[in-house]
Amino acid sequence: MQEKFLKPYNPEEVERDIYELWDKSGFFNPDNLKDIDGENYCIVMPPPNANGRLHAGHGTDMTLKDILIRFNRMRGKKTLLLPGSDHAGFETQGVYEKKLQKEGRSRFGMEREQLYKEIYDFVMENKHVMENDVRRLGVSCDWSRNTFTLQEDVVSRVQDTFVKMYEDGMVYRGLRSIHWNPKFQTSLSDIETDFVEQKDPFFYFQYGPFVIGTARPETKFSDKYVVVHPDDKRYLDFKHGQQFDVEWINGPITATIIKDEAADPEMGSGAMTITPWHSAVDFEIAQRHNLAIEQIIDWNGKLLPVAEEFAGMKIGEAREKIVEKLKAKGLLVRVDEDYVHSVRVCERTGVVVEPQLKEQWFVKMKPLTDMALKTLDSGDYKFITKQHESIFRHWMSNPVDWNISRQIVWGIRIPAWFKDGQIKVSKNSPGEGWVQDPDTFDTWFSSGQWPLLTLGYPSGDDMKFYPTAVMETGADLVFKWVPRMIMFGLYLANQVPFKDIYFHGMVLDAKGKKMSKSKGNVLSPIELADEFGTDATRMSFVVANPPGANMPLSKDKVRAYKKFANKIWNIARFVIENTEEVDFTKRAELLPEDETLLVRSKELAVEVAGHIDAYRMDLAADKLYHYVWHEFADKILEESKPIFTSNDDELKLSRQRVVYELFTSSLKMLHPFMPFVTEEIWQSLPYKECELLMVARWPK
Repeated sequence: MQEKFLKPYNPEEVERDIYELWDKSGFFNPDNLKDIDGENYCIVMPPPNANGRLHAGHGTDMTLKDILIRFNRMRGKKTLLLPGSDHAGFETQGVYEKKLQKEGRSRFGMEREQLYKEIYDFVMENKHVMENDVRRLGVSCDWSRNTFTLQEDVVSRVQDTFVKMYEDGMVYRGLRSIHWNPKFQTSLSDIETDFVEQKDPFFYFQYGPFVIGTARPETKFSDKYVVVHPDDKRYLDFKHGQQFDVEWINGPITATIIKDEAADPEMGSGAMTITPWHSAVDFEIAQRHNLAIEQIIDWNGKLLPVAEEFAGMKIGEAREKIVEKLKAKGLLVRVDEDYVHSVRVCERTGVVVEPQLKEQWFVKMKPLTDMALKTLDSGDYKFITKQHESIFRHWMSNPVDWNISRQIVWGIRIPAWFKDGQIKVSKNSPGEGWVQDPDTFDTWFSSGQWPLLTLGYPSGDDMKFYPTAVMETGADLVFKWVPRMIMFGLYLANQVPFKDIYFHGMVLDAKGKKMSKSKGNVLSPIELADEFGTDATRMSFVVANPPGANMPLSKDKVRAYKKFANKIWNIARFVIENTEEVDFTKRAELLPEDETLLVRSKELAVEVAGHIDAYRMDLAADKLYHYVWHEFADKILEESKPIFTSNDDELKLSRQRVVYELFTSSLKMLHPFMPFVTEEIWQSLPYKECELLMVARWPK
């Protein structure tokens, strides 16, 4: 008996050495799987932020992907799990700005090149931390193909895409309503914002003969248009374009009646004033009727001179004072103190965003969403979870043009040039006097091309892996990353980038609450691996985690699978101890009852494979757990103990052979889920078909 089996299994002693063994073997790289003639099987990893650590969601994501890769590698496919990291534009710059703030510095006033270099050095210094976290989780990705979204060739191809889209009329520059983060001074797309419920006072004011309502009186200084529905019987006597005088915040103004179907007769008085610069809906009304537009709030969230005595005040500071002034004029009708409404905030920072008008670059979405829906209908790709397909279809059926301009330096610069009101789109300067657009692309513009960029589109050798097998990722990306990969894949390569789409849910704490640092309930996958071992951590991410569902995670759950890893280790000690003298190179007949046990094991291998093929890794893991512990260990091995000490050589040899084969088959089936302990045991087996379990064949 080998000495290492005489003491309990210690993951800390073996996991780093085992990963190094895999890495040095070269088998993470499909080009080195020389004896495999199977089909190509590729999964592209969502690129984690280059400056971050892996969180529990990443842990789930990485584990599920690696299970699929290891399983299909063992089934003889040429597998490629393609790693990478994302510069994460606005998010990373926000992290670095906090660092600057602690140092008493600010990005405002810094030279563009200096700020970019500082962030680049910061990311490069921290990038290896995330990559080491991926290794720590045992992910068998091909590091020789590791890609970063700001490496030179990627930047060049992203800019090529923009030039092509411009020439095809798929992108345009225009003055439109955008979401503006006044603190971080950048515009955002719809998918970079969230809605939060907020209770604010809702004010009703007398506006000439009309009563109007608003939660934002600070935007009303230049409201000179009253909009009513053309069929609202209350206002049939008013004519479109009719003007009237009204006393307002800073004195009398002349207002104009606008009749437009955007007004809702069922809401309040049915009449509303509009602020086109600070409302997307109001802007559309103004565009339809060619109305004047005026900015009220500046880019820092302060009132402009049009507000007169309130100029220079922040919104929150001015609101109450404006209401008091209107009240003093007798124009405050009433106040609803319990008005609950949705407020749009920046997803990353929580800052309330301000609708502003700004010249930006936009992608025309409808031609792209139409392609995405058409290919979904034709079965070119499918969603594993129907509820996410429904969400995707709804989003694709109601497209909004995508603002891809960001007023930050950390990212891929937009290849557009300005001179005397002219615009030219080119990767190189058109000549003297032309100034490049200072904006960078929305991160999703580059990461949306990720499968193509990492596989060397258009003519790289790795395009043989395109389309990839499956996109497994978090359910929150049904709005963000997944649609963009599909649209770019169809637009550029005329083919969807993956065949199946698998969404996992959010990892919650033991009480079903969202994990957050402020709540102190965050569980780090790396810290869990350090405490309980990576195999136990991986199993905890899989068991009781069906596709699309949120999953509670606790240390107790991980601890339970640490006990399972110990159980497998103890089983290995017993099996090796009782079979190490058997000559497995010689054929021997098995007794009928032992043949039955083998048939059961082969049926299990088929059943587990079926679950994995159906993306029910949760069922596969649970099935293996119960078989190994309760059927193999509790029953078969217990029944085998007297046989191993019997004098019936035929009975003993038959049982030794079948127990050994059942155990090696179990190791193979467990390997995608618990790669470290199974590989460590495999290295100590007296007889095995190949040196590394990771390239052993799945039981047939």
